[in-house]
Amino acid sequence: MRHYGSFVALGDSFTEGLNDPSSDGRFRGWADRVAERLALDDPSFRYANLAVRGKLLDQIVADQVPLAVEMSPDLVSLCAGGNDLLRPGSDPDVMAKTLAGAVRALRATGADVLLFTGVDPRDTPLMRRLRGRFAVYYLHIRSIADLYGCRLVDQWSMQGLRDWRAWSEDRLHMNADGHRLVAARVLDVLGVPFDDWHKVWPERAVDPRARRREDAQWIREHLVPWMSRRLRGVSSGDGVAPKRPELSHWTG
Repeated sequence: MRHYGSFVALGDSFTEGLNDPSSDGRFRGWADRVAERLALDDPSFRYANLAVRGKLLDQIVADQVPLAVEMSPDLVSLCAGGNDLLRPGSDPDVMAKTLAGAVRALRATGADVLLFTGVDPRDTPLMRRLRGRFAVYYLHIRSIADLYGCRLVDQWSMQGLRDWRAWSEDRLHMNADGHRLVAARVLDVLGVPFDDWHKVWPERAVDPRARRREDAQWIREHLVPWMSRRLRGVSSGDGVAPKRPELSHWTG
């Protein structure tokens, strides 16, 4: 296991920590949970989180990656592209080339880089139609991880994230349980002792008719407004600053 004295997290809402609220009113999320655990092994541990909700891959590469390169941390996480894949006309092959360039720049600093596949969208209404697009991009990410010696966090294989009890009402962002599972998987990939990420949820009966009503309500109240904002060029991250813009000592 490599010792990590500093960690910079890059990405969108997933890495910012939506919807995992902390006691101070901010979002916590898997990255903060990982930083908290790494800080236990090093009192001088430093952490920055540059992720901002709603950001696209090009924005993350242009705005966040250069800052991470300047910070020159021991560990960088980069999870980007999910918002792009939901947009009409997105090309996972082109996206992969952009991601690979960012990874090369980060690896050139000597940092270990964490990459992520996403969760299989087959259980999500409408999004399941884009499953092939997601799968191609995630295969590219696997290839990039191999080519550049990155550590891969494979969420596609995490069955515990296939249950809606790991997600908030909008089904687009994980809740505290989901973020806890991802943090456990990240730390397992890093070889750091932590909780088990192999979550098995208790069985529960689901009325198919109730599920269909819930799906319709979700599409009406969450998915359609989200897609409308994207088509109008409006992002939930407009005017939002990173929650931890400086690489500073972990204080919780």
